[in-house]
Amino acid sequence: MKLEVIAHAKQVTQRSPILFVHGAWHAAWCWENFLPYFADQGYAVYAVSLRGHGASEGRDRIRWHSAAYDYVADIDQVIQTMPQPPILVGHSMGGYVVQKYLETHSAAAGVLLASLPVSGLFGFALRFGLRHPLTLLKSQLLLNTWHLIETPGLAQEAFFSPEMSAVEVDRHFARLQPESSRVTFETMLLNLPRPDRVKTRMLVLAAENDRVFSVAEQEATAIAYGTEAVVFPDMAHDMMLEPNWQQVADRILDWLREQGL
Repeated sequence: MKLEVIAHAKQVTQRSPILFVHGAWHAAWCWENFLPYFADQGYAVYAVSLRGHGASEGRDRIRWHSAAYDYVADIDQVIQTMPQPPILVGHSMGGYVVQKYLETHSAAAGVLLASLPVSGLFGFALRFGLRHPLTLLKSQLLLNTWHLIETPGLAQEAFFSPEMSAVEVDRHFARLQPESSRVTFETMLLNLPRPDRVKTRMLVLAAENDRVFSVAEQEATAIAYGTEAVVFPDMAHDMMLEPNWQQVADRILDWLREQGL
């Protein structure tokens, strides 16, 4: 599989590289703030566009890609090219992919950023359905999840704080894309994360104003991995693109240093 991988490396002083894994409707571009920032701290950093996303192959079949198998295979393909196991950072659906990968593999560390929780997608579907019942029904009947974020208004509600400028919202919205419908069924009930199988040390970060996954869901995920969630106030779902994204990056860096990474 030909995958888009964006890499940044300046003066590498850290042993473990970092692989960033994007969420639904996004691609490697969403790490535009984190990649140079972590590279400045001495890390070799990589962001992959999962199959069907960004400039990777597979866009024509994206509706049927599996997050638990296909996307996991994608990050495994990238990891096989690295000299040592990386630190894995997964956002939203990418957090689910990281969790599923770690069920059968090890890594230097795992960071879940506003991740799909261990309880799955049901909570999000319920909350979204209460706000936009017809939009949810349309997406399910047509097997097309694009309808959930098909306007800048819906995208901002899902991903960004109200304070983000319309110019920035439009810039990010223009890069969003369709997502797999199969992932919806996998993450609703059929193939939930299995934290009991994961041995890798984990950091769980949550956004107080996340309208996709609640703080309670993130806290339950952290407990499942034997840790506590770090909650960022006044922040929405796309923590790596929010105006205060550097606070999130710095917390990850502090934790990595605490772990000797």
